[in-house]
Amino acid sequence: MARRASGGRGIQSDETLFDIVELLRERDGAGVTEVAEGLDIAKSTAHGHLTTLTDRGYVVKRGREYHLGLKFFEYGQYVRGQLEIFQSGMAAADRLEAATDEMAWLIAHQNGKLIYVYGRAGDNDINVNALLGTREHMHCNSGGKAILAHLPDETVRWILDQHGLPARTENTITDRGRLFEELERIRDRGYALNLAEDLEGIHAIGVPLIVDGEVQGALSVAGPAHRMSKERCETEVIDHLQAATDEIDLSLAYR
Repeated sequence: MARRASGGRGIQSDETLFDIVELLRERDGAGVTEVAEGLDIAKSTAHGHLTTLTDRGYVVKRGREYHLGLKFFEYGQYVRGQLEIFQSGMAAADRLEAATDEMAWLIAHQNGKLIYVYGRAGDNDINVNALLGTREHMHCNSGGKAILAHLPDETVRWILDQHGLPARTENTITDRGRLFEELERIRDRGYALNLAEDLEGIHAIGVPLIVDGEVQGALSVAGPAHRMSKERCETEVIDHLQAATDEIDLSLAYR
């Protein structure tokens, strides 16, 4: 794992601490030597940071290896609970799964990427918990595109400058001009489609969640292409999504 350059804006010891956290997650645990070699730092430096993280409950030691601790879960739960869309969006995702028998996702966004904050699997052999909290590009995801369509153009350009338009499949939009045309269509029709743009054989449809004029996230439904045809997305499923967003709007109006 290469150390991440900060451009001289941060405090080096803080950067090292977070590099260690990210390495432990990527490698599912590591010993002092592995951390030191992976980040090109002294073993004494690695050991000192790991000791601090362990003392504060952010890391646990199992044998010779260090692993991330449940303290992160505590903070993750707190942050998720602060989202205005979380409680009502969670209930809406439950109803979407029941109505469609497909995957239903509540998505937020931060720093130019989407984050899965809640999900239900439907009739799919998917480990939803493995995806919760993960960050993904927005341009190839139905919920992500629904969010992008309701951000200012200058913000979208900044996101593209930061994260690019990497191809996930042959259907992924990788041209800025085409993406902005797609975002205009999404604004006009009120929903975004993902027709195997992120994963082969998976289709999805997403709608934005807008609170007080600002897009806070999205709701989406996804499933195998043979069940989630474009026609089904644009008829049955969009009706369920629009009903869900109406319920969320009503819930937030009386919060």
